[in-house]
Amino acid sequence: MTCISSMFSYQVARDAVLRFRPNISITPYHANVKESRFNVDFYKEFDVVLNGLDNLDARRHVNRLCLAADVPLVESGTTGFLGQVTVHLKGKTECYECQAKPAPKTYPVCTITSTPSKFVHCIVWAKDLLFAKLFGDKNLENDLNVRSSDATNLSEHSEDVFECRKGEDIEQYGRRIYDHVFGHNIEVALSNEETWKNRNKPCAIYSKDVFPDKLTKENGKTEKGSTTEDVSAMASLGLKNPQDVWSLAENSRVFYESLRLFFSKRQKEIGNLTFDKDDQLAVEFVTAAANIRASSFGIPLHSLFEAKGIAGNIVHAVATTNAIIAGLIVIEAIKVLKKDSNNYRMTYCLEHPSKKLLLMPVEPYEPNKSCYVCSETPLSLEVNTHHSKLRDFVEKIVKAKLGMNFPVIMSGASIIYEVGEDLEEDMVAIYAANLEKALSELPSPVISGTVLTVEDLQQEFSCRINIKHREEFDEEKEPDGMLLSGRVEAPVDKNSNKPIGNGESTSSALSTEEIQEGERDVEIQETSESAENVTGKKRKLSEVSKGSIPDHSGLPDESSRNQNQLEKLDVDDEDDELIISNDWESLTKKKRL
Repeated sequence: MTCISSMFSYQVARDAVLRFRPNISITPYHANVKESRFNVDFYKEFDVVLNGLDNLDARRHVNRLCLAADVPLVESGTTGFLGQVTVHLKGKTECYECQAKPAPKTYPVCTITSTPSKFVHCIVWAKDLLFAKLFGDKNLENDLNVRSSDATNLSEHSEDVFECRKGEDIEQYGRRIYDHVFGHNIEVALSNEETWKNRNKPCAIYSKDVFPDKLTKENGKTEKGSTTEDVSAMASLGLKNPQDVWSLAENSRVFYESLRLFFSKRQKEIGNLTFDKDDQLAVEFVTAAANIRASSFGIPLHSLFEAKGIAGNIVHAVATTNAIIAGLIVIEAIKVLKKDSNNYRMTYCLEHPSKKLLLMPVEPYEPNKSCYVCSETPLSLEVNTHHSKLRDFVEKIVKAKLGMNFPVIMSGASIIYEVGEDLEEDMVAIYAANLEKALSELPSPVISGTVLTVEDLQQEFSCRINIKHREEFDEEKEPDGMLLSGRVEAPVDKNSNKPIGNGESTSSALSTEEIQEGERDVEIQETSESAENVTGKKRKLSEVSKGSIPDHSGLPDESSRNQNQLEKLDVDDEDDELIISNDWESLTKKKRL
């Protein structure tokens, strides 16, 4: 018997198992599951894959490799007191991507850079703009300046402001960055009086107002020989409780100290860093920067614990729930190894009893015929082919939306983009040049009616995308400047500031198979943590089984719900699905596969 378990604490899990079964062989890998060595051939070595990853992108990656290798996948996730275990077999049950998953909320650039009104806006600004600008790829476009009608003043002041100047020590550099992003940029924003007619005006904050004359007297020092994992601004400053809400002065000290530590202890990483919720120093920097910006705009400050949850889209774990889900994973894995397909179950762990039950098993769904991953249904993309570059398509659609790592993009028989270690230098240069061209200007022009084939050789996955030219897009509703359709995706909860995680209700509809033989009505409802009412409309099971989306035309109040209601919540260590039903019998009589 062989299996692969995709979890974070590989070595810890191995050591725990060997304590009571010392004679078995377990090989742990402390690595990124998306590394090229973990390819389809690697997955084919196993009889079953047990998944407990913490993000949607990695889960989709493993799902596709399991499909390519034809290896059963047992998925799992927890969120607080909620959790689930689901079984996925190629061609027999739905794959992990057959049903809608929560998508992170995106915000218009103008809101993030100019008029934040929620703490999450400040987090996005600190994480995706400031952190990326200071420590990430310098070549990426990044507008950190609050928009202003005075473009001349803006350009003059922002030139090379984020570059550490020759002969400038880290204290001078830190003060200059602080004064620019929290002081000058705010004053520039205030100069546009029209913006603040119906909004509360922010206040500019400068380092001289919050810092002592000499920062090094106030800030601590890390111990010599500390490793990357040990570097912490909180430890350096003697701040011990991550649930404390720091004052403006404390946030300012953490901001400077984390900046200093990055440049003194992690200098080699600067230029290649991306935000990681498990990177303590990165979380400290983002928390401090977000809080200083929030203070400027009159937004309540948050603790590091809260900020980490928002920045990392995480819901903190409960040990008992994890233990229950771990047991359910093993139960389903045993069924898979015995090929006992008649007894496979998707089991959901509930916070409160339903029909006196806390564990609710449901028979697996059949594959969704509209799934572009396992059913190869073509997608459609509306895009301005004259303005949008190939780079936009690769970054915003192929990687961000479709989850591909090493894409090959073809228009007919012509390859217009490819990545890989074995490419010759001249081809690398050609594809790099293509990235900067508008779609319609490529050697094989991409225009309305073009069908693109996009493949990921590592995942052994491909899909087709039908291109449709469109002139204009709504910046607020369509910030990417593109609209992808045909992909199963749940809308985000636009009314919530909270991270999308295991307990959040983000699906607009539940598309399911027959609950029992024969036609019968079932009520499908959309729930939202922030909504007072629930949308719902009864549909015939024959219609539901086709994957159609119910017509949410009415808004019945709570008293109109019946005992046959079916609610869908998206959960996982960030992304799986929880189904809660008040009609236990109808769910367990679902059509067998």
